[in-house]
Amino acid sequence: MNSNMWIRHIHRWLSVAFTLAVIANIVALTMQIQAAWIGLLAFVPLIPLLATGLYLFALPYLGRSSEARS
Repeated sequence: MNSNMWIRHIHRWLSVAFTLAVIANIVALTMQIQAAWIGLLAFVPLIPLLATGLYLFALPYLGRSSEARS
């Protein structure tokens, strides 16, 4: 399994964690629980999700430039 596949798997699981954190935040808001850490909980998977997403977005463009050289 190459590194691109690992990054895709990590990105998928981070998206699952982000979705669960957002659902927990919505549930806390509907129950009117005032805890700041619940609101910040979604940022934990969001930062690496952004990094892996940008890498996966740029991957086809990076591959195209190396193919054009050869």
